[in-house]
Amino acid sequence: MQGQLGLEGIPGKLVRVTPARLSTWQQCPRKYRMTYLDRPTPPRAGARANATLGAVVHNALKAYFDLRVDQRSPERASALVREHWKSDGFSGPEQAAEYRARAQEWVGGYVAELPEGEAPLAVERWVSAPVGSIIAEGRVDRIDERHGELVVVDYKTGRYGLQVGDARDSLALGLYALAVGKQFHRTCRRVELHHLPTGTVASWEHTEESLAELRVRAEQLAAEFQSATDELELGGDPQALFPVRTGKHCSWCDFRAHCAEGEQAAPDLPSWSALEA
Repeated sequence: MQGQLGLEGIPGKLVRVTPARLSTWQQCPRKYRMTYLDRPTPPRAGARANATLGAVVHNALKAYFDLRVDQRSPERASALVREHWKSDGFSGPEQAAEYRARAQEWVGGYVAELPEGEAPLAVERWVSAPVGSIIAEGRVDRIDERHGELVVVDYKTGRYGLQVGDARDSLALGLYALAVGKQFHRTCRRVELHHLPTGTVASWEHTEESLAELRVRAEQLAAEFQSATDELELGGDPQALFPVRTGKHCSWCDFRAHCAEGEQAAPDLPSWSALEA
């Protein structure tokens, strides 16, 4: 595994790991290769409405917390959704307007429930820190400080509600907690998923042991994709090193048009399909 002593007794190079890289590798190694290694990168599919919706909400909340405390209000938060709105991937103006109104309601309702004068330690903060045999990094939606410890907050806008297990088992949140704790030299064990459509929070308080388990999972996955990458650079067979892994996810894969197996495995769905119940 990367980071362990090699034959010459020299530590191996740390592998940079983001939640997106791990998720992509787990979902489909071929997609990983096309996303991160192929040059030029194959043309991607167009924007999807659910991704656009999530980006708008994230941008609006960032802008909200960038305001002075005396400028913040649910009405201003709702207006920021409109200011940051994009309609990419929606079926048309009518559907886009419907979801813009929903998003304005979500964000306005969400900030109305926040403690008065809520001041996050950081918003949309890039973190990066060596953890074991990897460098855990990524952009954290929000970092709060509560009772002397740091808390990782992740916004969600998907159509499904969330459970405690979603926060507990999230490899992404675990990596963020490890990186935040290391980078800020502070205790960071609590992770939270804030589901704006329902106004609910799924949270988990990690222990050192549970974070270590997530770290080991990340290290194992990182070792897999780094080994495949190294062999590819030495002339290995890309099809063998990065096999396709088909499933329902093939319907919305960015590289569907470049993957015959994916096209056969699942139907081609419209760009707004993930919005529907």
